[in-house]
Amino acid sequence: MSARLRWRYRVRGVVQGVGFRPFVFNLARELGLGGHVGNDSAGVFIEVEGTPEALQRFEDALHHHPPPLARIEAITRETLTPLDEHAFRILESRIAPNELTLVSPDLAICDDCLRELFDPRDRRYRYPFINCTQCGPRFTIITALPYDRPNTTMAGFAMCARCAAEYHDPADRRFHAQPIACADCGPRLWLEHEGGRLEGEDALSQAQRLLLEGAILAVKGIGGFHLACDARNEAAVQRLRVRKARAEKPFALMARDLDVVRTFAHLTDDEVDVLRSRERPIVLLRRREGARDVLAESVAPRNAWIGVMLPYSPLHYLLLDGPLRDVPLVMTSGNLSEAPIAKDNDEARQRLAGIADAWLMHNRPIHVRCDDSVVRRARAGAILIRRSRGYAPLPIALPRPLPSVLAVGGDLKNTFCLTRETNAFLSQHIGDLEDLDTLGVFESTVAHFMRLFNVQPAAVVCDLHPGYHATRWARQWAAARQLPLFAVQHHHAHVLACLAEHKRDLEAPVIGFSFDGTGYGTDGAIWGGEVLIANARAFERAAHLRYVPLPGGDAAVRRPYRVALAHLWAAQIPWEEDLPAVRACQPEERRILAQQLAREVNCVPTSSMGRLFDAVASLLDLCHRTTYEGQAALQLESVASCCLAEAQPYPFNVKEGKPLQVDVAPLLRAVIADWRAGVASAHVAARFHATVVALMRALARRLREARRLNTVVLSGGVFQNAILLDAAVARLRADGFEVLVHQHVPPNDAGLALGQAVFAAYQLAGGAAEAPL
Repeated sequence: MSARLRWRYRVRGVVQGVGFRPFVFNLARELGLGGHVGNDSAGVFIEVEGTPEALQRFEDALHHHPPPLARIEAITRETLTPLDEHAFRILESRIAPNELTLVSPDLAICDDCLRELFDPRDRRYRYPFINCTQCGPRFTIITALPYDRPNTTMAGFAMCARCAAEYHDPADRRFHAQPIACADCGPRLWLEHEGGRLEGEDALSQAQRLLLEGAILAVKGIGGFHLACDARNEAAVQRLRVRKARAEKPFALMARDLDVVRTFAHLTDDEVDVLRSRERPIVLLRRREGARDVLAESVAPRNAWIGVMLPYSPLHYLLLDGPLRDVPLVMTSGNLSEAPIAKDNDEARQRLAGIADAWLMHNRPIHVRCDDSVVRRARAGAILIRRSRGYAPLPIALPRPLPSVLAVGGDLKNTFCLTRETNAFLSQHIGDLEDLDTLGVFESTVAHFMRLFNVQPAAVVCDLHPGYHATRWARQWAAARQLPLFAVQHHHAHVLACLAEHKRDLEAPVIGFSFDGTGYGTDGAIWGGEVLIANARAFERAAHLRYVPLPGGDAAVRRPYRVALAHLWAAQIPWEEDLPAVRACQPEERRILAQQLAREVNCVPTSSMGRLFDAVASLLDLCHRTTYEGQAALQLESVASCCLAEAQPYPFNVKEGKPLQVDVAPLLRAVIADWRAGVASAHVAARFHATVVALMRALARRLREARRLNTVVLSGGVFQNAILLDAAVARLRADGFEVLVHQHVPPNDAGLALGQAVFAAYQLAGGAAEAPL
């Protein structure tokens, strides 16, 4: 008989709230092992005792067959003296000071719970809050660690005897499922409408009737409220736009299943996989011809793309059952435009009054706001547009342990980042910090993350832009705690964010294409068409688009025709009446613009690639005024996608010097010539995209030859453009470059904080290359 051994394991990663302890318990009992398993603030601890053969099988299963939702980052083992223990137990959770435990995101309802939800024989039949260890709320209900019921917003719901029996039964799927509940003991659903209140099935039925009648419904979800209406009803959608103060920005939709989605959108296999993933993000899909027969035009006006998600909570499935089974719903964030999403019942009653006609509510508190994530598929991979529900707060793994820092991100699409050891905790989507309430949410969420992940930053880092709200907040916060404050240039941070998520050697320089709309440059200009030689410590501006004066700053951003006229002026192309951008500008405004440009009054120089997209969109009569960020560029991409493969690039010039400068005047002249010759806008837009790829190739080849660098990084909001990204990646790889693109972090400003954090952490770890501010 083999001698008995005893091993102790420490398992770190996302191992709480994912069924890890019952997995270990049942595995140990199956193999005849004694010992115990438990949670603490550092993860899961295990002691197992038995024969060497049984222990080896246990270890193999631990490494190779863990629970499907677990994300193991490290397993360590040590040998102990056997205790002749034959029983296996689950211990109460322990709190270990200063340890780190990862937190699971909120998870879409699993197939088992969905089957029970619609099984009349099941005791949780049609219960809107059904969940188990494999699904349900996590991040949004956790108030502290370790992840046990008293540390969640379910603490106020005492389990009934049957739920308690399941909770304590290691063989049950709901063993230690912290949000476990049923109709006898858990949260309840109700509808508030015109001063009345309905509960349970009556609430659901009335909510469905109201939606079919054209009402706007506030629906409390996992991370906050949605505003819902019938997406087929033009009057209802327009009414929602007026009440929400959202002029043209597309609304997200929710459809019960793929069959409904296929009635208005094209679906690839990759898009299906993302739609059905446990993260359940909004996925940007190509609108199907004839979609106007299904959807109201106001869902996504003048847009070839539609954001769609499948239901992810049991309440969503119940709402989209019966009379709404084949009805797509608008399901947009429950807020006024740019304000934080409402999460509490009283808050929703107050802030959504005047928008919603009725409120479908429940009494399970939401501790953390968390908007829906947004993804689009490209051949180069999934592009995260917004990283929030389903993804946050999972950390980005860093290539080496680094000092703890707080990076505050930018003002638009704000997220922040806290680092600890080899983990970078990028927050969920916060929003635009120009809104005072959003700034308050930012501050409270920073405090929550610091408590949750036990991080005390050694430094703070912000964007170089002195006018950002995030920068001003960082200065005050750092000064109050006597912490060093670093500032990192915007486009440098973009490149570092992409490098960090690939776990690359951040000391090795790369060629970074950082293309976006706006970023404060070291010379005070607005950058955005940048080619950098960069690593974690420093960057060199190797090339950029030639500066163009931007008259009126933000006013020009909202009016692409002004950007187009500025580009024409810089290229010495006359403002002739046949050009759409010229016609879009009234004569008096045109006169004032000409004076501004000639006298350089209120004109900020910009090298922005995003503004070049805006200019071409206006020159092609596609978009002259915008009501949301990226609107003109999105419409340019929409028309170009049909014919990019055959498109030949327009000419451009590269001016010598340090840095190199790309002159786009030849491109603009060629665009205008094609327009005047009657060439279809789709072909002109495609040739413009091909030109951007061509200039990237030319600059990359030149820098490779001069600097002996072969790794290219693509980052910045312009690379949300799927056809540009795919073409650039394909052509650069064909030229022999290693090309890195974003996979786990958005290329837009929502990823900025990760790059900032890496910069500051490397300064602290290796001696500051630049002095703190």
